[in-house]
Amino acid sequence: EVDPSLQALESRQEEILKRLYELKSAVDGLSKMIQTPDADLDVTNIIQTDECSPLTTNGADLDLMLGKDYGALKDVVINANPSLPPLSLLVLHSLLCERYKILSAVHTHSSVKSVPENLLKCFGEQTKKQPRHEYQLGFTLIWKDVPKPQMKFSIQTMCPIEGEGNIARFLFSLFGQKYNAVTSTLIDSWVDTAIFQLKEGSSKEKGAVLRSMNAALGKTSWLVGNELTIADIVAWCALYQTGSANAAPANMQKWMKSCENLAPFSSVMKLLK
Repeated sequence: EVDPSLQALESRQEEILKRLYELKSAVDGLSKMIQTPDADLDVTNIIQTDECSPLTTNGADLDLMLGKDYGALKDVVINANPSLPPLSLLVLHSLLCERYKILSAVHTHSSVKSVPENLLKCFGEQTKKQPRHEYQLGFTLIWKDVPKPQMKFSIQTMCPIEGEGNIARFLFSLFGQKYNAVTSTLIDSWVDTAIFQLKEGSSKEKGAVLRSMNAALGKTSWLVGNELTIADIVAWCALYQTGSANAAPANMQKWMKSCENLAPFSSVMKLLK
């Protein structure tokens, strides 16, 4: 029979060897960073191999993503200030309408005295509606005097989501796109950069963002990889809303035209005129 104490010693040795191997891998990685302190990690190849289905496919299932709720129609309700309309959410609404059957509505809250006609018709002319149960998702926009956009979804179980970037992330998730950790992090980073620096930052911050965007778009067709993501939608809207589009460098000009060739962007451009 094998001595239990020897078995315990062998197990301990195996665990120690495993930890030493992990430490060696970590040290090897750190040594490469130390040897090239000025080199940025080029994640272009990682992103480009992160394959995802185009937004125009019909693979996503809203019931799987949002829950069935006994067959009831899911409703997204967004409060937004007409003095600073959340353009990215309007682009996403148009994209969602290409994928799902959406019951759309626009209302005006009593806290707002008047709303421009184009914002009241931002979802287009509403034709005669079918019964609620024939739609997959309800999308209601309420023009209201709020400091930042607010979204309510599944009102009984969920706190309101605040901020255009956070709401945009939620709406984009309804397309069922799956990304690896690197791609997801870069997308989130660009969304935050567009909202907090390009849209709300100083002129110096905006200039730095334009340079960063131009550099990124020199490597790929879109801000993150070779497919449109929420990063492109939020950044494009922030550019036009802040009047920075005219100052955009060459790579960005090409990217903006690619965006504007898509129907959801061109329909939102009409609101800017």
